[in-house]
Amino acid sequence: MNTMENLEKQLICPICLEMFTKPVVILPCQHNLCRKCANDVFQASNPYLPTRSGSVTSGGRFRCPSCRHEVVLDRHGVYGLQRNLLVENIIDMFKQESSSTKPAPQQKEETPMCDVHEEEKINIYCVTHGVPTCSMCKVFGAHKDCEVAPISSVYQTKKTELSDGIAMMVGNNDRMQGIISQLEEACRAIEENGRRQKTQVCEKFDQLYSILEERKREMSQKVTAEQEEKVNYIRGLTRKYGDHLEESCKIVEMGIQTMEEPEMALFLQNTKPLLKKITEASSTAHLDKVERGYESMDHYTVDFKKEGKALRSIDFIQDDEDEDDEDEDGEAGAEEGEGAQTVSGGSAVTPASIQPPPPPPPQQINSTPSSTST
Repeated sequence: MNTMENLEKQLICPICLEMFTKPVVILPCQHNLCRKCANDVFQASNPYLPTRSGSVTSGGRFRCPSCRHEVVLDRHGVYGLQRNLLVENIIDMFKQESSSTKPAPQQKEETPMCDVHEEEKINIYCVTHGVPTCSMCKVFGAHKDCEVAPISSVYQTKKTELSDGIAMMVGNNDRMQGIISQLEEACRAIEENGRRQKTQVCEKFDQLYSILEERKREMSQKVTAEQEEKVNYIRGLTRKYGDHLEESCKIVEMGIQTMEEPEMALFLQNTKPLLKKITEASSTAHLDKVERGYESMDHYTVDFKKEGKALRSIDFIQDDEDEDDEDEDGEAGAEEGEGAQTVSGGSAVTPASIQPPPPPPPQQINSTPSSTST
């Protein structure tokens, strides 16, 4: 098998990179070319010479694609070159031997043709531009100054690169799934902390009955507003990560389908945009991240000890006190709050003393929405 493979390499045309097609012509430098390939090279080097039925029939010059030796043709053109019957016989023997020793190959899909040279198959890969192309594009087309490589070697390299990219995407998807789980847990913690803090607020306000009922409603609304704001933000992040994960899964499926593509040229045509998508989808820099403790609602903790003490100090105004005592009581009340107010029944209250101190603002990071805390 190694001998046959080495022999096959010697029978490859340097232009079309396929086995020589009869008739095979031998150049003065002893290198061989398919007659069609030699004619194409000759026409590319002498574009202004007259042709007949697509073949050059007058003398001219071109360089051997293997050694760059200058080949001078007579008036018969390429048809004046001597045929290499020995190589043609070896090709016939090689094909007979290959057909008898190798199993019949499975029928493959038709090889895609070059867009510029419609009669040429895409059989080489342009390393400079990263696209598969045909041998004629390399000889005198858009890729004549480019570096090229056999399509089979690039196929294996790109297939390995795509496989590594898929593995990386699978790992990234697992990490994103973990982040989504953490975000969902943070959402539940925010909801639980919000319910607990509202319960504490309600319990404190219930002790003050109808006098603090309005304040209880306002503070509950503040807790609810921040809870909903944070939950909506976390859910929005969850949707973003979910959308990113869904897109990544689609790219993985596309990659798996591409990996199953048996035709190398089609595979290489689809690999470049797919690898670009994998690189873009692998980055999560555009996705916000939640700082630790963002779900905390502890800044809404309330303590009504001072207010309860002020309410327990409310008493009736003594009728036997003179005006001086009343003035002293008024000054003492002003020191405790903003001043005592006389109510029906002779009792005095200090409404300013029952206002809870404003809680500190919640911590925020990155692009999180602003909090509504006071």
